[in-house]
Amino acid sequence: MIISQITLLNFRNHKKRNFSFSPDLTIVVGKNTSGKTNLMEAVYLLSTARSFRHGRDYQTITFNREMARIKGLVGTDDETKELEITLTRGEVTGIKTPLKKFTINGVSKRSIDFVGILPSVLFWPEDMELVTGSPTIRRHYLDSVLIQIDREYRRTLNSYERALRQRNKLLEAIRENQADRQQLLFWDQLLIKQGNYLTGKREEFISSVNETELPALLKTGAKYMLYYDKSIISHLRFDQLRPAEIASAVTLVGPHRDDMIFKIRNPDIKSEENETEFENPNNYKDLSLYGSRGEQRLAVLWLKLSELRYMQKETGERAVLLLDDIFSELDHEHREIIFKILPDQQSILTVTDKHLIPEERFRQAKVIELSGEYE
Repeated sequence: MIISQITLLNFRNHKKRNFSFSPDLTIVVGKNTSGKTNLMEAVYLLSTARSFRHGRDYQTITFNREMARIKGLVGTDDETKELEITLTRGEVTGIKTPLKKFTINGVSKRSIDFVGILPSVLFWPEDMELVTGSPTIRRHYLDSVLIQIDREYRRTLNSYERALRQRNKLLEAIRENQADRQQLLFWDQLLIKQGNYLTGKREEFISSVNETELPALLKTGAKYMLYYDKSIISHLRFDQLRPAEIASAVTLVGPHRDDMIFKIRNPDIKSEENETEFENPNNYKDLSLYGSRGEQRLAVLWLKLSELRYMQKETGERAVLLLDDIFSELDHEHREIIFKILPDQQSILTVTDKHLIPEERFRQAKVIELSGEYE
């Protein structure tokens, strides 16, 4: 699946713009504040129905405008679809409206039916927070990958989040002596069933990443792994934590408290005889604590390349690769790794300095030049 065209209306600094993309490589060139990342954000929204930036999605609406619209043509040689997202602040001309509305070929759809039509993999400088940031960032990343390839995961995640809010409200009511503890049984059973599904799918993805061989990276001598620090959910754990949960009015276990930890092989520790690569966690050290900036950056690159391969394996399609201003962050060797994979799928990349791109690549690509702060 590729994206051939996108039209933006009142989306951040793009008041009314239309862009077309090559099925192979598109390079977006422009200074900071020209709207390069905003364009990538719009493509990502069509893919996941979520922004990759912090904050509410309605904050993407141009200042002093009531609504924004993103419309994209996506498809293959055999079929093309028009995807459209309309964003509002909850009201247009005094009439209450949904914050987000999704349509496919002009027909209204639920977000669960919209997400995943255009699979994408994003790599941008803020991805360093996947290594060094909070667990919330890493959980959001896991969800952003899995909702694109698994409709049941999308449905279960939405249901789990709704049930979690209801259970927390019930815990508060029990704390205030306004509800009975027996009422928790229904929500406990629901969260356990849904939570175990989410945990299983996250575990599958992380295992796939750890099993992926990337010779171009392995030649550096660095060996990485993701450790899944899952918050196991069960009736036993709910029973054990019941007093603490009621006191805090918060559900203390479940996939909403999962984490994944980046680790790097510790060269000072030798594996025992017949010990497989990942059997002993002591063979690896926490990358956020003991890794250099370069090692952390390389780990994110390893993750993103693994994500590309996982999506293709699970969907049978190549995801659109979105590279937002990462070449200034990478040294020459790691840029070459990126250049080698660009021909494998549709790629859209942004740069502030066109000299970061080899002249031959530049000649072969479709080039979009953004100039001026407000367009």
